[in-house]
Amino acid sequence: MITSNHEFMKALPIIKKIQEAGFEAYFVGGCVRDALLNKEINDVDIATSAFPAEVKKIFPKTFDVGIEHGTVMVLRKNETYEVTTFRTESTYQDFRRPDEVVFVRSLKEDLKRRDFTVNALAMDQEGQVIDYFGGQNDLKKGLIKAVGSPEERFFEDALRMMRGVRFISQLDFVMDNETEKAIHKNHALLEHIAVERIQVEFMKLLLGKGRQKALKTFIETELYYYCPELSLYKNELTSFAGLEGQIPTQLAAWTLLLAFLEKSEDEIEPFLRKWKCSKKEMQRVKTAYIALQQRLKAPLTRLSLYQSGYDIALEVEAMLPFFNCESDIAYLEEVKASLPIRNKQEMAVSGNDLLQQFNAKPGKWLGEALDAIERAILLDEVVNERDQLLDWAHSYLKKKRDNS
Repeated sequence: MITSNHEFMKALPIIKKIQEAGFEAYFVGGCVRDALLNKEINDVDIATSAFPAEVKKIFPKTFDVGIEHGTVMVLRKNETYEVTTFRTESTYQDFRRPDEVVFVRSLKEDLKRRDFTVNALAMDQEGQVIDYFGGQNDLKKGLIKAVGSPEERFFEDALRMMRGVRFISQLDFVMDNETEKAIHKNHALLEHIAVERIQVEFMKLLLGKGRQKALKTFIETELYYYCPELSLYKNELTSFAGLEGQIPTQLAAWTLLLAFLEKSEDEIEPFLRKWKCSKKEMQRVKTAYIALQQRLKAPLTRLSLYQSGYDIALEVEAMLPFFNCESDIAYLEEVKASLPIRNKQEMAVSGNDLLQQFNAKPGKWLGEALDAIERAILLDEVVNERDQLLDWAHSYLKKKRDNS
């Protein structure tokens, strides 16, 4: 497994150098799990018996990233590697962070504190797997099982409950009965966890190939009750869990969820704000949601395609099979090709042109006029040519004055 993987080979000199200094060092966690599952590995985690100060003596270039928790970043050939000291943790007063971290020399003690057996794996430089808790057997069974006592693991870090259902989705596994019972019993601990952290796990859950199973467990353990704006939507979430197929993007995940919750346009931004989404993401999701509602009734018009943007319209087409509708990319391409303008900057007149033409001062009228011209171009009411647009604007403003 070492020689066949580029990421392991790049990091192997770090392991060897630590061992040459008289300490133990191993690849640990998700990279070992994914290697055993023949999945792509994007980065590796290294754990060592060397304490942080000792790691810093071994390597000429390091910097502190989480040294209080035992992590030192090692720089080698313009690549960075996180090297973390074996550690145990004390009590957890806030169900998220340990009150105290104690560095140890024992790999087994370090792996004992990890969340699930499939993540409590280590591998030496020869590719030999160290497995104290039956993680390899659980990988073969396709099982997500807590290390040791599930309740203890979730009291240490309540986010692990969300991670558990997320792994069901990502790995397409099922959950161990005792682990699931412990989540159901302690699901209220999730209220101690920051929404931002819950959102990350929730999105990974929605995008995984085992989403249906994961959402079912998410609902049955009542984790949904402590997620923003979901507590009253058990039936809708159950319907959402029944969707066939893998959701392709985060934009699609939010849009489809909102559609199944039957949110109105005005409810979208408040909902996403509770989930701590960025303003940009809120706007994109709202645009996609509006376009989806239109598309479910009829093909997108030139105006609606322009308003949503081609990229979002393309994502909306990809969502149609979830509603037993056929997508039509060819038609979308035709509409895109027929657009007289792709954005406001392509209009043959600008705000300055209108100010000069009508010898007027800036104001609300200017934005309204530009919006009206933009719409008229898209509806073929006027050709995108400067003189014609100015004539059209003159008629538009006169009519508006007459009606006021």
